[in-house]
Amino acid sequence: MRQIHFNAFDMNCVGHIQHGLWAHPRDQSHRFNEIAYWMDYAKRLETGLFDGIFLADVVGVNDVLGGSPDAAIRGAVQVPVNDPMMLVPAMAAVTTHLGFGVTANLTYEPPFLFARRMSTLDHLTGGRIGWNIVTGYLDSAAKAIGLDAQAAHDDRYDLADEYMEVVYRLWEESWADGAVLLDRANHLYADPARVRKISHAGKQYRLDAMHLSSPSPQRTPVLYQAGSSTRGRQFAATHAECVFVNGQKIEGVKAIVDDIRAKAVNYGRQADDIKIFMGATIVTGKTEAEAREKFEDYRRYVSSEAALVHAAASLGIDFSRYDLDEPIETGRSNAIVSNVEAVTRSAGPQWTKRKLLEQMVLGSRQAPMIGSAEQIADQLANWSQEAGIDGFNLSRTVVPECFDDIISLVVPILQERGLYKTQYADGPLRQKLFGAPRLPDRHIAAGFRQKAG
Repeated sequence: MRQIHFNAFDMNCVGHIQHGLWAHPRDQSHRFNEIAYWMDYAKRLETGLFDGIFLADVVGVNDVLGGSPDAAIRGAVQVPVNDPMMLVPAMAAVTTHLGFGVTANLTYEPPFLFARRMSTLDHLTGGRIGWNIVTGYLDSAAKAIGLDAQAAHDDRYDLADEYMEVVYRLWEESWADGAVLLDRANHLYADPARVRKISHAGKQYRLDAMHLSSPSPQRTPVLYQAGSSTRGRQFAATHAECVFVNGQKIEGVKAIVDDIRAKAVNYGRQADDIKIFMGATIVTGKTEAEAREKFEDYRRYVSSEAALVHAAASLGIDFSRYDLDEPIETGRSNAIVSNVEAVTRSAGPQWTKRKLLEQMVLGSRQAPMIGSAEQIADQLANWSQEAGIDGFNLSRTVVPECFDDIISLVVPILQERGLYKTQYADGPLRQKLFGAPRLPDRHIAAGFRQKAG
């Protein structure tokens, strides 16, 4: 029986996905600048046996709507936003098992320095770090580092393939197993013969250096990826261990899940080398009536403007140019292509701003699951069984009560049904998820490892 995994889905900011709910009087996300807030957050999640906290990130501002950042600034639409990596050591210090999936945009991160940063976090957390691999979608981010605009969508994935080769070689090849000796008697910390420079001269990157960090518990962090476009699925099937998909109709999600796993098998991997996490927003209570009352309370604080700001940026469409019922042109976009495809599937080819706003009942395009704890458990189990979903990235609504409700009400029901763990497994994050701390030999990264002998 497949057990369901949970990640909390959040961002180091005030307004993440459910736009406007930060204004709810019980919401605490305005405290995102306080380290105590995140430490308490992590302890709550570990109490609920969450597998991890998945930290999204952007390195630009959502300025597509009206060609201005003003609406994003007014509504705290992922701005201000702080570095997610800085949170990890503090949260790790007060937990033992909770994993940390951190988003980092490889387009703007030199691979040599990034590889060291992730190895450091893997060491400090005892092997609990994961990397959500993204290539970006905001022109504002490209302009922030001196470019005129971001590269084309598929070109970014070509760059990402080369980037992955460089970091795999740093993590997996530079230091051999057993290179660290810690021989005090002979004043020999590590064997130089088992540490090698990595030489790479490619289209995008040049490198001639050894990895500065010794091998961490996982070496390569657990690899997350969130692209469901045709090119994104190819990348996921090659590299990813955990793939994040957005919920639509069950048959649509199942088709994506089956396609990614089939592609992975074609690349010499196994279907269960990939776990699929679906984005979900849950509003629950002891009864359906209680959940519905909570939902109606929440939706009073939703900001339609803020929701459009985020949608405009992620879809690459300036909705300010359209009237409510004017058909929206969805040509080739350099933003999140899979998002455009998903909206077209759900709203039809002739969708409008009105249709989009009707979907965003809690400030995002993600339709919430609303119901009693029993009803929510039924829905999660059905998604798992019918669509092949392994787990859920649970988007926050009003924190911390949204996660407290899941932990106190939904988790016990799933546990009674044998669908949710009753204790953590031992070992690093990858071992908890897949049964071993290192990438399997059939993963593309394994081909770079130093051979024994």
